[in-house]
Amino acid sequence: MLSQIRSNLSESAATLIAVSKTQIVADILPLYEQAQRDFGENKVQELLSKYEQMPKDIRWHFIGHLQSNKVKSIVPFVHLIHSVDSVDLLKTIDKQAFKVNKKVNILLQFHIASEESKFGFEPELFMDWMASGAYLDFPNIAFCGVMGMATFTDDQAQVRSEFQQLKTIFDRLRQNYFSKNPDFCEISMGMSDDYLVALEEGSTMIRIGSLLFGKRH
Repeated sequence: MLSQIRSNLSESAATLIAVSKTQIVADILPLYEQAQRDFGENKVQELLSKYEQMPKDIRWHFIGHLQSNKVKSIVPFVHLIHSVDSVDLLKTIDKQAFKVNKKVNILLQFHIASEESKFGFEPELFMDWMASGAYLDFPNIAFCGVMGMATFTDDQAQVRSEFQQLKTIFDRLRQNYFSKNPDFCEISMGMSDDYLVALEEGSTMIRIGSLLFGKRH
């Protein structure tokens, strides 16, 4: 399945994040041995454990809801935090990054789904915040793009519409605030059930778990 997904990605140049959450190290290593280097985790303790056990050239992506009191544990080594969904979290990441003399890569998570349970900034409220210039107060953060999760539904038209919404948000941010920032280039959207639609709508990072590993442990 890895080769099939890579084939589907070949024309887009999108990055595959192998979502290794709940998987044991023995099941993750075969992907590493096939040159997969980007892995995603959604729980800090599990990420820390795997970071200690696995090769150090892995690029670890944190993709779950991140609590502020857990930030300092992952800041020293995390490659990209996909799920920054509040200004308070931005403040905490910036503070912890300063302590370790590092600039931390983050994506801004937006609420694009119809489900209230999903996290993320409300787009228009966030645009008001950006217009205030407050985003300039985080010198230890590298704003790298946006992330979103579509509604869990069989309605492909709805999923496509939500991905289009995220792409529009990305375009607005890049044009108005990050046009001179080459780091701001990522759109993390698309999972096992909908990644082909996401690629069609401009995704640059897809987060694939069950297609690669089967059902969760």
